Amino acid sequence: MSKLLERYQKLALKESLDSIHRYPLVCKELSLILRGAYSKLPKNLRSLIFQDTLTAFRFVPGMQTRSAVSAAHLLLQSVEATLPKQKKNLAVTEYKNSMVAHKRRTKARQEEHVSGSTHLPQDVLVHVFSFLDFQSLVSVGLVCWPWNFAASENRLWQSQYATFFRDSYNDLSVKKQHTSRQVEDEGYTLFWRKAFKRAYKGMSSSKKLKSSRGYCRYCQTIVWLENMKCSNEHIGLNSESQKIDPVLPSQVVEYLLDDSISFISSSESECDSDTEAGSFSRLWSYRRPLTRTQDSPSI
Repeated sequence: MSKLLERYQKLALKESLDSIHRYPLVCKELSLILRGAYSKLPKNLRSLIFQDTLTAFRFVPGMQTRSAVSAAHLLLQSVEATLPKQKKNLAVTEYKNSMVAHKRRTKARQEEHVSGSTHLPQDVLVHVFSFLDFQSLVSVGLVCWPWNFAASENRLWQSQYATFFRDSYNDLSVKKQHTSRQVEDEGYTLFWRKAFKRAYKGMSSSKKLKSSRGYCRYCQTIVWLENMKCSNEHIGLNSESQKIDPVLPSQVVEYLLDDSISFISSSESECDSDTEAGSFSRLWSYRRPLTRTQDSPSI
């Protein structure tokens, strides 16, 4: 029984609820655990999962994306379908109170946006966003137009390109790859977000770039991924020791109950990762105001 509790704690669900881009997936995994494993788990672990579910609902007011609210509603449906009456009533009440608070905050944010007095200067936003990984950068770009403008800053995406595709990054070669113009043309500025998008799509058929979860063979557990790497720091290990296998949300239940995972085919992973990463793809649809020195991205 203690091993079940240990495996659940290694999933780090509660610790990830305050992350904008992880919150929807945490809710989805909690939903699947409630439906597929809750009745089979010991009492102490059921209690922990219930508390994490309440915590997930308490985070709703601070979430600003539709995907987060939809994920919380999905979790509510699992609560209503699986929990005993007393716990279900407590969870439903928590959800309703959080949704009321969420609507109030949303209205307040809209009023603040109209007044135009609450937004940080763009250079401050850009500096703050420079500390984010690419998934978080995509997520903050969905919050509002000023944040989207800051999250689209060219040098932020140049840094993301250098970090994510470090093995192939070279300023001159990337420019030659992504434009038919002479790169020496002083009037040309490379759209690094556009270059990132093309490289991202080009690699997605062979690597699970859109997944936030993977099984780390070194940690021997399901972990959160940061730029396709285990979020735990592994120093001095070869690439084989750090190999990451893609994990679907449904496999979290399998791992929790049996400490095993039936690894998926690339086609299954790509299909699921497309669904999970729907919020990421929306960033590419936004357009920035252009200057005369910039190409218009053909998105």
